[in-house]
Amino acid sequence: MVNTNGIEIAKDFEFAKRLKNYSPDFEIYLQFDSFKEENLVSLRGANLKKIREKAIEHLNQLNLSTTLVVTLQKGLNDSEIGEIVDYALKQKCVRGVTFQPIQVAGRTENFNHENERITLTEVRRKILEQTNIFNQDDLIPVPCNPDSLVMGYVLKLDGKNIPLTRYINPSDLLDNSKNTIVYEQDETLHQKMFEIFSTGTSTDKASSKLHSLLCCLPSVEAPNLSYDNLFRIIIMQFIDAYNFDVRAIKKSCVHIVNKDNKIIPFETMNIFYRDDKKEYLEKLITKH
Repeated sequence: MVNTNGIEIAKDFEFAKRLKNYSPDFEIYLQFDSFKEENLVSLRGANLKKIREKAIEHLNQLNLSTTLVVTLQKGLNDSEIGEIVDYALKQKCVRGVTFQPIQVAGRTENFNHENERITLTEVRRKILEQTNIFNQDDLIPVPCNPDSLVMGYVLKLDGKNIPLTRYINPSDLLDNSKNTIVYEQDETLHQKMFEIFSTGTSTDKASSKLHSLLCCLPSVEAPNLSYDNLFRIIIMQFIDAYNFDVRAIKKSCVHIVNKDNKIIPFETMNIFYRDDKKEYLEKLITKH
């Protein structure tokens, strides 16, 4: 996976073709925060709208798996959620949209955490309000960390968008008393669901797993399900110093390998490890 603002992909089609050589186990995570110049300048410091459009044009030509990544700030670009989803569904290369409520990290000069923070629940509600695809059963918690991750799958067939997640009973995925996966009688079905809802599963791998799963969901007929048919919505709530939650961090299923080769929860990267923060905290611990 490559996280990118798309500048190089937009400028150099040959560079994009080189990236295509890494397929199928490869995905582009493309910044795509807004269609409005003022919002892009506020969030990113520059109006990159034309860059995004050119990058997606190149990615569509190559059909290179792409996820649009939207940083959301309340009152700024949260009214564009439905428009972004509709746009993404029309792009050949786009396999989904990931919505990430803004956190206090990086460029936040124009963000007030006290009144401009948007929660996972609010994002989920706005997706339901601003699109005509999903109902409340289509966007469900991801088993590994239901407090911080929500996911939904859509099947694109013959010009129609069919939410797949509604055919799954969320209680089949979670044992609410233990907050773990439930091993019910149909262990094969359960295992397929667990694999599909893993955040480490790219859409191309998920397509084959969903194809085998559809045998168990007779309401859906999709004999030609492939990589190009699958679309995924993710809401990922990150943590900063102002919404710090030890319980959620212990459940984190998104990790990063630090410079000392230790695996740490992604949520703690900006708080404890970025720049000189690790050394600063070690000095505090030593002092006290």
